[in-house]
Amino acid sequence: MTLDRAVMAFAGIMVLLSLVLAQLHSGYWLWFTAFVGANLLQAAFTGFCPAAILFKKLGIRTGTAFS
Repeated sequence: MTLDRAVMAFAGIMVLLSLVLAQLHSGYWLWFTAFVGANLLQAAFTGFCPAAILFKKLGIRTGTAFS
């Protein structure tokens, strides 16, 4: 798995998890969904992604988006 796919998979898991938590516990978890979306949007424009930095340090090989 490349870094690009790992970041997308992680973001997808976080969005789905926050939706489940919003349904089961509190609607305030939707703020976490908004945070993930905003982070994805800023990463698209700036190329800076904290998750990509973390995954790179863990040894996941880079793809084309986050080098």
